Amino acid sequence: MTSVPYGSAPYTTVQRQFKTRRRAAFAIPVLLLIYVSYLFVSFDIPGLAARARLDNAKILLTDFVAYKTHVTRDNRDNTLRVSIEGEAKSTFAPSQYPDWVKTSGDVTTIDLGKGNIVTYDAMGARYVVPGYGVIDIQPEDGKLKLTAPQPIPDWINVSDTRISVTTPQGRFAYSRSKVETFKYQAGWAQFFFTLDSPFYGKSYGQLTAMLTGPRIDPARSNLGYMVSEFWNNKQWHHGDVAWALFETVLMAFLGTMGAALIALPLAFLAASNFTALRSVRFAFRRLFDFVRGVDGLIWTIILSRAFGPGPMTGALAILLTDSGTFGKTFSEALENIDEKQVEGIRSTGAGPLQRARFGVLPQIAPILLSQVLYYLESNTRSATVIGAIVGGGIGLLLTQAIITQKDWEDVGYYMILIVLMVMAMDSFSGWLRRKLIGR
Repeated sequence: MTSVPYGSAPYTTVQRQFKTRRRAAFAIPVLLLIYVSYLFVSFDIPGLAARARLDNAKILLTDFVAYKTHVTRDNRDNTLRVSIEGEAKSTFAPSQYPDWVKTSGDVTTIDLGKGNIVTYDAMGARYVVPGYGVIDIQPEDGKLKLTAPQPIPDWINVSDTRISVTTPQGRFAYSRSKVETFKYQAGWAQFFFTLDSPFYGKSYGQLTAMLTGPRIDPARSNLGYMVSEFWNNKQWHHGDVAWALFETVLMAFLGTMGAALIALPLAFLAASNFTALRSVRFAFRRLFDFVRGVDGLIWTIILSRAFGPGPMTGALAILLTDSGTFGKTFSEALENIDEKQVEGIRSTGAGPLQRARFGVLPQIAPILLSQVLYYLESNTRSATVIGAIVGGGIGLLLTQAIITQKDWEDVGYYMILIVLMVMAMDSFSGWLRRKLIGR
């Protein structure tokens, strides 16, 4: 083995290359640090952190996985209402009141747990907070009089017309028109059955026993009644949600498969080994660049203006975008086929269609199927966002729940379903890919 002489041209070249690489090894981290510093300043990260409301974030996260029951007394007529999330259609009948709400004449006692007791009576309301004391509120001369241990902590907000108390066990608010207590509880209320259902509040053991018990509705079995009450749940609308999921998958399927069927014949016109005219190849390649260069959301907005809202509009938007992508990838696959197989088919006297069928498609089929299945899985996610714009699918329900700013448990429900739907499509496309292409 010969060594490179010191001072020779090869030695100088090696030294120069070594110094260049060493400088690059230091320069790249420095450039990255400068870029990150620029982002830190330009996006005002310190200001963003200062403006963050972690308490609001905590309430939002709680609303995802819990619900609150409102215990409200109208101070004008002393009527009491106990409802889930304060909704009229989710109001308990007096016989259905939770066991932590007790009534006796004009006195209502609310046990929030861990010694936190709220009492409504004719004089006003009191909140017993362990470790602090009694918060007593009484109306006086059109104002609210507060009696509580001093100094007043920051979790009690006081004004002449409203007093609110926030503790880990719940919230309490007193105004001149009403007094209201909120109790948070884990879970999704009425997810299976609504308050007006004969199956509400029953344990799994009781529900199982009811399957073989006397019929509640003579026209159908108790099992059928249970399924109907769940499927037609007026709070969670499980039937509508299932149909919305189907619409989302349908948008993705129609758009992806339609794009593949359109792009495949056009790809032959864009491939150099199948189309001799350069002007034709150039035209179709630029067409593919145009339709895939415009984002799918832009096509969605344009098509919704042209054809109106609906799942079919979303499918057309996916079809347009993916036609350009498939046209490019399919044409590149066609340009890289083994011409010897095509020549072998031609030697038998086969025509152009037969050569394409038996000499070309078997070579590119694995690539085509792999691309189509991947985009089908990806478009399932995209169809959620597109559905929010065109008014279809699970995306529309998700947007409507977010707009209300209070149905965050519905948002959590839809997000879980979307993730499960994407996981199911991923598993299905993987299984189908293995069946059609192999491992």
